[in-house]
Amino acid sequence: MNDFIYLASQSPRRSQLLDQLGVRHQLLLPGPDEDAEALEAVLGNEDPSAYVRRVTQLKLDAALNRLKKRGLTEAPVLCSDTTVALGRVIFGKPVNGADAERMLTALSGQTHRVLTGVALGTLTERHQALSESRVTFDQLSSRQIQAYVASGEPLGKAGAYAVQGMAAAYISHLSGSYSGIMGLPLFETAQLLRSFAYPL
Repeated sequence: MNDFIYLASQSPRRSQLLDQLGVRHQLLLPGPDEDAEALEAVLGNEDPSAYVRRVTQLKLDAALNRLKKRGLTEAPVLCSDTTVALGRVIFGKPVNGADAERMLTALSGQTHRVLTGVALGTLTERHQALSESRVTFDQLSSRQIQAYVASGEPLGKAGAYAVQGMAAAYISHLSGSYSGIMGLPLFETAQLLRSFAYPL
């Protein structure tokens, strides 16, 4: 039985959410020789759910290879991927401020899905789960969107917003997993941890 896991994510929010569960973890981050962003490329007209599952598995593959290559102590590795989808259109991380404005303009006044895949695995066993939530944005003025983008918060966030940040002022309704929208669904994560006999 392991008393810690590896978290293969650069997201401070995911680390904080594991702390919330009381899960001891160490970061297992990509080296300079790895192109982590390339794993998130969308394939053609890919279904958002299939996309999230695929990317989460690719992240786990890469992290397990990293673990083996570095000769680290074996322990389960946790990976997660979050995407925003409006219909079948996938909104990843904006490349710049103009891209963030485009995304927020499209999401304004709409209800979209937030899909977060989570996978926990070792070199011999792996389990995966998918969390789906729905978020409704109020109708946003171009001035509100520009001010939010100018804050810098949308950059590096799927769908160009952070539910736990200033964007909360624009969300009229949400259903599903709040922690999943943040980037790590705690209910599903706890279930995966129990499948590896992690004490919770």
